[in-house]
Amino acid sequence: MFRNGLEPWHLLLLVLVILLVFGSKKLPDMARSLGKSARILKSEAKAMKEDGKQSATTAQSAEDPAPAQRTIQAAPGDVTSSRPVNEPTDTTQR
Repeated sequence: MFRNGLEPWHLLLLVLVILLVFGSKKLPDMARSLGKSARILKSEAKAMKEDGKQSATTAQSAEDPAPAQRTIQAAPGDVTSSRPVNEPTDTTQR
């Protein structure tokens, strides 16, 4: 049944239907917002990894002063959409 599922003309037909449904003006905006979302997700994942490493070293060392507040940016150098992150402090470990 699906032996010849994706042939080149199937892909061409799929692209044509997408253009008809969404229109050629909205597709670049959709791609731009998808890219921005991917960058945010990537920066959040990187920050979570860094926080995990930092909390492991902080638990082993003596008490440190409060860490600086972290800001999340949608794209490198983009300060218009950056926002501060309020992270809860865990005082039960001290």
